[in-house]
Amino acid sequence: MTTSPQRTAPSGALRILAPSLFGGVIIAAAAMLACAPSSPLTTPRPVAGGVAKGEATGKLERDRVALVALGGRQRDAAVSATGRWRIDEQGGRVGLVKGRGDEAWRVEQQNGLLRVAGDNGDATPWREGPFVARPTGDTFLRFGNRRYRGELVFTATDSGVMVVNRLPVEDYLRGVVPLELPARAANERAALEAQAIAARSYTYIRVPSGIVDEPVRGFNLVATVRNQVYGGVDAEHPVVNAAIDATAGLVIRYNGLLVDAPYYSSCGGRTAVPSEAWRGAREEPYLQPVDDVDPHTGRPYCDISPRNHWQADFDATQLREIVRKALQAAGARDPRPAAVTAFTIASRGRSGRAASVVLRTERGDVTIAARDIRAVMGDARGAILNSTYFSVDRESRGGGRLTAVTLRGAGNGHGVGMCQWGAIGRARAGADAREILRHYYPGTVVSFAD
Repeated sequence: MTTSPQRTAPSGALRILAPSLFGGVIIAAAAMLACAPSSPLTTPRPVAGGVAKGEATGKLERDRVALVALGGRQRDAAVSATGRWRIDEQGGRVGLVKGRGDEAWRVEQQNGLLRVAGDNGDATPWREGPFVARPTGDTFLRFGNRRYRGELVFTATDSGVMVVNRLPVEDYLRGVVPLELPARAANERAALEAQAIAARSYTYIRVPSGIVDEPVRGFNLVATVRNQVYGGVDAEHPVVNAAIDATAGLVIRYNGLLVDAPYYSSCGGRTAVPSEAWRGAREEPYLQPVDDVDPHTGRPYCDISPRNHWQADFDATQLREIVRKALQAAGARDPRPAAVTAFTIASRGRSGRAASVVLRTERGDVTIAARDIRAVMGDARGAILNSTYFSVDRESRGGGRLTAVTLRGAGNGHGVGMCQWGAIGRARAGADAREILRHYYPGTVVSFAD
């Protein structure tokens, strides 16, 4: 998650999701990129049992395999490796290509069929697929200028080639945690361990147990903030890997059930409930507003975040555009912009965040619900508003209209679940990973997945 984390949608059928999710290869951003779903809590519900088996040593039996979509619209998908590798039809029934090192091959799609082609003009016959690229020994596969553990599965879609990385969950986490919470100093190690456990719980909710041997027609997760940002081997860091290994097999449970575990960059001093962030989200007993203030300083633990306090300025043109986007989000047939005469925070949620904003215009009032505020009030570059934890700092008027509005806010992200910068602050204060997670997910325990 940059210093401003934000996350998810359950996976679905490959041919349905591929055209809408991806425009090509996904390049994950570095820095603290708090993800955990943009709408994680509508489905699925917590599950009992059926998860990977943890031993007393903390070692995880590698029986849980993640299917992570990396791209879906490219006309062809170039693949290579760091050593020996091969491409087979799914299940290994037919060997198609044996590769060496950086020797690149392309998986091409035409009329729902796939073939493998090389730069020298060699090509396999067209087949239905899926095709699977498999490394030999300690080789890593390459796709989109990134290295990946495990296998790459190529499937024809209506708009190109879907590429899915298939690998054990623990290996997947190595490419997730450092992008969600980068390597920290030794006195912040507990925050990394808490992040690893939260990310594992989030993943287990979406990834079924058991080795996947049969042909794959879909995926569990995507490699972006829609789920958890994933960057493969190139994202890995030894300090983060050590935190993942130290917590191997550990998940978060509530009343014995594995739970979803959203997280984000900073809360600004108080966390939120799901309904303050996502459309149709269920309230959960382990996702309640909790104060996050250090009793010794009287300041939020996440005040160490460089983006915990922020200001957003809107001129008359931007306010008119907010009206248009709000009408569009509400499904208006003719979402035309309009001059704004008043800007009001009409209500606040349980955490104190804005639950609804009303813009009074010359054509009537326009209400923005909590779930839409951050997107509708985002900037022209596509960046969403840092959080809904804000107040109106000042206004300027002219001719009976608002000419400018300044918001002053705190926090960065949706605010539900674990505050990453708060976790870092608590680790600095001496809390361990379990204490951190108990605070942000009240009533939960950390235990091995059984």
